[in-house]
Amino acid sequence: MLPPLAAGVHGQDPTMFVLLSVAAALTAVVAGLAIAAFVRRRSRRYLLVALALSTLLARSAIGVGAYLGAVGPGLHHTLEHALDVSMAALVIAAVYLVGKPAYSDAIRADGGERDGDRNGGDER
Repeated sequence: MLPPLAAGVHGQDPTMFVLLSVAAALTAVVAGLAIAAFVRRRSRRYLLVALALSTLLARSAIGVGAYLGAVGPGLHHTLEHALDVSMAALVIAAVYLVGKPAYSDAIRADGGERDGDRNGGDER
């Protein structure tokens, strides 16, 4: 008979640990790229997007902590929902900061005329 650790931490399937590790590595790359973009652009929008993508890395860390038994199920659940709310708030804030496009770049989704442009844009 195999000892409990041979099947993974606390008898859990080691495949889950591999998946969590791969997810953590990939989200670290994504978060790193987002942080690099922020460093290059130095704008609040890029900072907010970098922070939002960093919450994915935090979720992976929470998952690994739960797998290893360092984070209990209740705390794991609460932290993941808190990170979900944080990510949504950061993305909404970044979108809000983008603001309204310049008048010349404004395109109506329904293909209609722009406000104040009653002649179809032919007059210049």
